Amino acid sequence: MTEAERFLATARQVVQDEAKALEALAGAFDERFAEAVQMMLEAEGRVIVSGIGKSGHIGRKIAATLASTGTPAHFVHPSEASHGDLGMVARGDVVLAISNSGEAPELANLLSYTRRFQIPLIGLSSRMDSTLMQAADAHLLIPSLGEACGFGMVPTISTTLTLAMGDALAVAIMQHRDFGPEAFRNFHPGGKLGARLSTVGDLMHTGDALPLVSEDTAMPDVLIEMTRKEFGVAGVTDDRGLLTGIITDGDLRRHMDGLLTQKAADVMTRGPRTIGPGALAEEAVAQMTGKITCLFVVPEGSRRAEGLIRLHDCLRAGVG
Repeated sequence: MTEAERFLATARQVVQDEAKALEALAGAFDERFAEAVQMMLEAEGRVIVSGIGKSGHIGRKIAATLASTGTPAHFVHPSEASHGDLGMVARGDVVLAISNSGEAPELANLLSYTRRFQIPLIGLSSRMDSTLMQAADAHLLIPSLGEACGFGMVPTISTTLTLAMGDALAVAIMQHRDFGPEAFRNFHPGGKLGARLSTVGDLMHTGDALPLVSEDTAMPDVLIEMTRKEFGVAGVTDDRGLLTGIITDGDLRRHMDGLLTQKAADVMTRGPRTIGPGALAEEAVAQMTGKITCLFVVPEGSRRAEGLIRLHDCLRAGVG
């Protein structure tokens, strides 16, 4: 076996070992998990996550995932907690303490603090008989299946299981709270993810920027409006101000013969495709296929245009 082949064999074995461990974890969930979730849901304050070493690194990720999905949470380093950061933990909070062995001495002061001030404590460990689990009010037990390193010392399988347990907590809580894409967007306004979660209402043009004409507007005036607003289209409204049609460059070409003697109603395409302001911008991009590069924005249950979104606006915002 070549060196490269040994590397590949090791990689496959590590992933297979961790996959088997995750299957074991999936089969081990019981009412104790539901109890921990309920405890977090009932917390009036925040979820305080703490752990040392690799458990601390995973704990930071769990706290970040909870916070980004609508559950106020932050990480408190157990050593810093012993030097003043216990003040960041208050009544109304719930503490999630993580230790694979359940015997991390750095957690001692934090555990004592939760007991002294009746702060609910959730323990996450692989040993039910550990100091952490004996002190805890709720218990998240991960299977003790060794580590992927081959000699049981390098945190690999245990940290993978801990991370999966944290993900399970976050998703269970967010589903209970009906935390959907719109709520998720509020916590992720930046970057590519924020762009993907932008709504049509975030990107649309409104007010005086809208190219709107009435059905009886003479086509020379329609052309002036289309040129002035620079969208290449005009929305056509009836005498109540409701959108009844759209005029595009294609409509102009199709009615070139005698165009300037006609009115907007004679040239427009009736029943134009529209989209609601609350729809994701990605949905608008999906609708703008072929020659369609603009959509008028019409609230559900209404026919009154309140905006216009262009494909260019979506692409410029990073959507698409």
